[in-house]
Amino acid sequence: MIDDGSASALVMGLVSRGVLVEVIRSKGKKLKPEKGLNFPDSDLSVHPLTEKDRTDLDSAVRLADLIGYSFVQTAEDIGVLQEELRLRLPATWRKMGIIAKIETPGAVRNLPDIIVRAAGAQPFGVMIARGDLAVELGFVRIAEIQEELLWLCEAAHVPVIWATQVLEGFVKKGIPTRAEMTDAAMGNRAECVMLNKGPYLADAVNVLGRVLSRMQDHQYKKTPQLRALRSWR
Repeated sequence: MIDDGSASALVMGLVSRGVLVEVIRSKGKKLKPEKGLNFPDSDLSVHPLTEKDRTDLDSAVRLADLIGYSFVQTAEDIGVLQEELRLRLPATWRKMGIIAKIETPGAVRNLPDIIVRAAGAQPFGVMIARGDLAVELGFVRIAEIQEELLWLCEAAHVPVIWATQVLEGFVKKGIPTRAEMTDAAMGNRAECVMLNKGPYLADAVNVLGRVLSRMQDHQYKKTPQLRALRSWR
């Protein structure tokens, strides 16, 4: 799956510089650099902490309050980052927060163990990366999975970032769709909602704040508040 599923291909074989693929679905657009690749049916043993990540940590531990951690799949992945933090902050590494980006089937399966390993040692939160999750698990399952992740994190008292394509059309074009507004309102069940960059970002932040402030009287995380209805007043 290429570029959040805009194109799909089957790997037909290995070649000297990579793999030979047969495109089975495409929107007919050219592939651009730095677009994501997903392998939904493959168990990739790719280490989530690269050498560049380790170099970047040298600055991050001095300048940041939280470390965003992509491609986390197991509790052992959390342990690797914790060890790197311990090397750089021997006395205070437990004060450095971690945000685990949940974006693969493995991360979903292992989330309870990930939470225990991370939240038991330091400030910890979860980002529901709905773009990658939809590609990896199938678009039909993304709504179901995000509900289960929200339930699990609420039970564990772990804060959640609701991410990927929230008010995407509004941010880029200045006009939201009805589906976008409903989706944004559902973000009230998380502690944080993430918007992507775009020319209308400030307007989108303003609208998002108004939507969430209205919804908070109706819903607290996964629990309806059953407030008095006054929409006709």
